[in-house]
Amino acid sequence: MKKKKIIVGATGASGMPILTECLKIIKKESEYESVLIMSKSAVLTLEHETNDKKEQIESLADEVFAPEQIGAGPASGSYKANGMLIVPCSMKTAAGICSGYTDNLILRAADVTIKEQRTLVLAVRETPLSPIHLKNLEELSRVPGVRIIPPMMTFYHRPEKIEDMVYHIAAKLLEPFGIEAERYQRWEGL
Repeated sequence: MKKKKIIVGATGASGMPILTECLKIIKKESEYESVLIMSKSAVLTLEHETNDKKEQIESLADEVFAPEQIGAGPASGSYKANGMLIVPCSMKTAAGICSGYTDNLILRAADVTIKEQRTLVLAVRETPLSPIHLKNLEELSRVPGVRIIPPMMTFYHRPEKIEDMVYHIAAKLLEPFGIEAERYQRWEGL
């Protein structure tokens, strides 16, 4: 059985523990595999926010490409992928996607994901949001298949520690790809 590929891009915004959790959840899914592309800024942020090294994160992925590999598989619509998740997604990356500026593999893979009408999930990270950020995100939200899912805290699932919140948002980011994470708690109403 051929596995469903999710391209996972990571840029230099804050939120590296969410990236790690997303890769762990995908790894547990027998029908899925991950293709990781980390920007240089993502690696710097990873080292600042966690005790993990780039190699540790890459070991969670099934396939790894460097952002400079602009001719790699994910740069083409014929590369079989079910969609792409960018976590975290910087406003620079969101602006690049919005304008069709594809100078690295993360931006090119996102551009291909849109043109092929596959699912593109952007875990955008910035606060406060400027009018420029909001304009870019609003424009992207109108593109079929694009979902803007900022990693916002939720409390209805009664998290006891930060790791519970990280898992919850990682599960929410993967839901559009058909992944039902084991410990994900949906809103059941009052």
